[in-house]
Amino acid sequence: MSGRYHPLTCADVKTILRTLGFTPRPGKGTSHEQWIKDTEEGRLKVTVDCPKAPFSQTLIGSMSRQAGVSKDKFYAALNR
Repeated sequence: MSGRYHPLTCADVKTILRTLGFTPRPGKGTSHEQWIKDTEEGRLKVTVDCPKAPFSQTLIGSMSRQAGVSKDKFYAALNR
């Protein structure tokens, strides 16, 4: 684990996504949650699988890319 980034819980990721303007889609009966945000460029969709929390740096990197932001900006949204 990198000293720069701490592990994130499911609640942390949901807070980050809300801060970034994402909203959850209604559940489909699976553990995977879909969070969406419509932008001028199109729709962004982030998949969150809470049973995998605390999330690995690989998954956090994937979620930040899906959200269209750098990992630094993803983490910064937690503290806003």
